[in-house]
Amino acid sequence: MTTHVLILCTHNSARSVLSEAMLNHWARQLGRDVRAHSAGSSPSGRINPYALQVLEAAGIDTAGTRSKSWDEFAAPGAPEMRIVITVCDSAAAETCPYWPGSPVKIHWGYPDPSNAPDDQKAQAFELTRQAIGYRMLQLLQLPLETMDNAALQAALDTIWRS
Repeated sequence: MTTHVLILCTHNSARSVLSEAMLNHWARQLGRDVRAHSAGSSPSGRINPYALQVLEAAGIDTAGTRSKSWDEFAAPGAPEMRIVITVCDSAAAETCPYWPGSPVKIHWGYPDPSNAPDDQKAQAFELTRQAIGYRMLQLLQLPLETMDNAALQAALDTIWRS
């Protein structure tokens, strides 16, 4: 049974998109039955071009990548999310979305690379992609199929603190 992971932020244009792409990339590479989805509480309707640039430079397929509203995942027929990860950064005065009903929730905040000075944006996006990619790889190393929700929650908390 596929483990569905919803990654939320405010605008669904950078960090959540990077997270969705990295988790799906690693899941394919490792042969894991995990599917990431990303959405925003106030989606911008566009993907930050730097996010697409760093993903493509890393050899990650961005076809079909789009900015989505979380309403899409609350609609009838949407996959049931086992894990919900918020990736916004409260230090940037962002209000992180709250998703009701998912059994396992975690906040893995990252500073918004969009706020970097123009001459540092590409590097900021690449460093964010790498940090997110590493954490998603750690998630995929967990035996998700055999973990109950309490054990999964504890493992995700440990990953965040490491």
